[in-house]
Amino acid sequence: MAESAEAPAAVRHAEEVMGTVFSFDVRGGDPDAVQAALTEAVAGLHRVDEVFSTYREASQVSRLARGEIGVDACDPEVAEVLELAAEAERVSDGWFSTRYRGRLDPTGIVKGWSAERAAQALRQVAGVRGVSVNGGGDVQMFGAPEPTRAWRVGIADPLRPGGLAAVISAAGVEELAVATSGTAERGAHIVDPRTGKSAVTDLVAVTVVGPRLTWVDCWATAAFAMGSREGLAWLESLPDVEGLLITAGDEVRCTGGLAARLG
Repeated sequence: MAESAEAPAAVRHAEEVMGTVFSFDVRGGDPDAVQAALTEAVAGLHRVDEVFSTYREASQVSRLARGEIGVDACDPEVAEVLELAAEAERVSDGWFSTRYRGRLDPTGIVKGWSAERAAQALRQVAGVRGVSVNGGGDVQMFGAPEPTRAWRVGIADPLRPGGLAAVISAAGVEELAVATSGTAERGAHIVDPRTGKSAVTDLVAVTVVGPRLTWVDCWATAAFAMGSREGLAWLESLPDVEGLLITAGDEVRCTGGLAARLG
């Protein structure tokens, strides 16, 4: 059956990598060309895991952390990611950090960056009208799945398993990313960089919405470590960024422009 103008052909794939699942949904374009680009994107994710994994003793980042090699001996992507992380640390006044218990650990930025990079590559395939890449719950979206329907992302309610706290819509924008940091899925894994210990805040989850997953992933982590009052004020100060913060007391706090993205 020929592809209709209303329903672009869909190519979907799920890949286990980096300790989570990356889900791809690509709409439009020649299926063979899309599949070739998808195969390359998936291979790229595995390569990123090999280079940046802190669990692999022989990875470039592990060797860099031990002082066995310098950045100039690593793949160019290592310098790129470390530069992005330094910018995230600067913008967040140190609340985002690539140090974990005194050791280099850029994993807080790598997943979002790699998912965004994969989505960007798929977006470049001729005829592609929509791309969604979900890396462990953090999503980068481009275009739309159909001419009359936007990409939508459900935000899990951390206090009500199986429920949704909100639904984010990409209606009216060409690119949108959504990232959530919290304790519901992985426990107290977010570190306060000023103490080196698990962040103790009044929050259970922070969802950040903006154009690029690389940044909103960092901002969600930083805002969570700050706590609801400081985190909300900081997110309000960032251009093109909205946030949804949920406290342990079941209070929901949102940035002023978030309502425009709900749907």
